[in-house]
Amino acid sequence: MENGKLYVIGLGPGGAEDMSGRARAAIESCEVVAGYTVYVDLLREEFPDKEILTTPMRKEVERCRMALEEAVAGRKVAMVCSGDPGVYGMAGLIYELAHEYPPVDIEVIPGVSASNGGAAVLGAPLMHDYCVISLSDLLTPWEKIEKRLIAAAEADFVISLYNPSSHKRPDYLQKACDILLAHKDGATVCGTVRNIGREGEEANVMTLAELRDTPVDMFTTVFIGNSQTVELDGRMVTPRGYLQRED
Repeated sequence: MENGKLYVIGLGPGGAEDMSGRARAAIESCEVVAGYTVYVDLLREEFPDKEILTTPMRKEVERCRMALEEAVAGRKVAMVCSGDPGVYGMAGLIYELAHEYPPVDIEVIPGVSASNGGAAVLGAPLMHDYCVISLSDLLTPWEKIEKRLIAAAEADFVISLYNPSSHKRPDYLQKACDILLAHKDGATVCGTVRNIGREGEEANVMTLAELRDTPVDMFTTVFIGNSQTVELDGRMVTPRGYLQRED
């Protein structure tokens, strides 16, 4: 029996509208769709004929094993992830686990990340060098997160923050802002986007000092500008330098 195929697919930050044509075609070709319950629910109506395999939050290893086992059994499987599967998604874990199974053809299909999707809502905050940092300390010690925040601030990167708060971490964005305020001007232009590409999408532009006391949750992506970032007509824009080059 030939082994099947395992696609690791990025759905984008919202619903089906942000899914690429390549991602949609791959899902259509599959018999099985696997993923985190919340993300798979976004696809049930559009792909009602697919067999669905889900696991809840923090069951990532079990989820990936289910997908690999189905592929080893000769089926075509779509492991779906929010955003891009290689940005805090399942692509890396699939490859880490795959060596424990008979060879499976794995193909990663990129998607629009929350950083890119949220940046488009805010305007153009990522026009220059930027970095992405997750404030979740479930898999990364806070001490290491703190070092990354300091390094990014000192290097004047635009910073995109994932997982800025949760019920167990209600003050983590405040802690991050306090670290950044030691290295950046409190007037630095920042932005937040909640429910990117979904119903209830909401965006706000503010200063770093104001961001410190702004309520956020796990559905919010935070953007912290560099020293050149400006607010233009309510939009967050980081100049690339084209106009300055002409001076």
